[in-house]
Amino acid sequence: MALTVINILFVFILITAGFLFINSVYNLITAPRFSTNQIKSGTEEKFISVLIPARNEENNIGACLDSLLAQNYGNYEIRVLNDQSEDRTSDIINGYTASNSRVKLLEGKPLPEGWLGKNWACRQLAEEGNGEYYLFIDADVTLHPDTLKLANDFIQNKKLDMLSVFPTQQFSGFGDRFVVPLMNWLLLAFLPLIFVYLSRNKSFIAANGQFICISKDAYRRAGGHEALKNKVVEDMELAREVKSSGGIVMTALGYDMIFCRMYSSFADSFRGFSKNFYPGFNLSPAAFIFMLLFFETVFLLPLVLVFFKPAFIWVILMIIFIRASIAYLSKADIISDVLLHPFQMIVLFAVGLNSIYFTKMKRNVWKGRNF
Repeated sequence: MALTVINILFVFILITAGFLFINSVYNLITAPRFSTNQIKSGTEEKFISVLIPARNEENNIGACLDSLLAQNYGNYEIRVLNDQSEDRTSDIINGYTASNSRVKLLEGKPLPEGWLGKNWACRQLAEEGNGEYYLFIDADVTLHPDTLKLANDFIQNKKLDMLSVFPTQQFSGFGDRFVVPLMNWLLLAFLPLIFVYLSRNKSFIAANGQFICISKDAYRRAGGHEALKNKVVEDMELAREVKSSGGIVMTALGYDMIFCRMYSSFADSFRGFSKNFYPGFNLSPAAFIFMLLFFETVFLLPLVLVFFKPAFIWVILMIIFIRASIAYLSKADIISDVLLHPFQMIVLFAVGLNSIYFTKMKRNVWKGRNF
């Protein structure tokens, strides 16, 4: 009886892993990415408003602004909103406004009822942006000097209404390596990334609020952040609204040009990932838990079942390839991601349960307030 169950599991897992293996190969070949060898000349420079919400970002905002002011692009402005910070964020930004006219500091207004913090900050920034395109980036993002030039190339040459990029994640220590790589794993293991651009189907959608460049017209057609004011995963919702209103969306990888250091520890990354994980899938708790069990069955259980059925080694080899290819596209450490894979899968399940609990109990607090 036990052997029969194992054989059934083997067939199911082998077929599932096979499809995901094919998807990983496809992403390896086709996934859009920001790379220094793609820079072109001659594209008209559209006026871009770079919009940065900053709450308690004294450790990050300087590096972000330094990278923006080093851009090889002439037609842009920078607006930074100090979102009720309780540290030196405002003072640091003021140091930049005094020496560079591109940079303007906005003091955020109190959070209105019914709004989430970042969405309200982005709404205020959009009202102050003068550009034909809005580039929303987080304060912990840094850019290669040609990033704005390449973003403009992508938008003009591919006629995009919205371009979002998943930055290459940088790590503060060993602890966040157990959590942060899961973001790109969830993105690239299951989604053919180029389909976000090629398909008009809203099911093929992905976006990252760390880097979103959107035309002012598309932003307004989608309802702006007013339409997203209470949405936890506002980046995905914005992309979905842009597609729904007829816009063309592309999602790319930061590769060797766009970088982000999201968290400083395992605890921060666990808490931060919990904030968006469950809300991002828009499922019932039961369906979400079923999805988590599916992940564990396909990506963790074979490491145990191989001792009962050696043929599971083929599944394990596919899992290794999937993790290695995603690490390559993410400019991550391949060996680290492969070796930590079993522990990351355990953490994934724990983060998922934590995300359900805190979402349902409305106990999600981020940077000192309800997000």
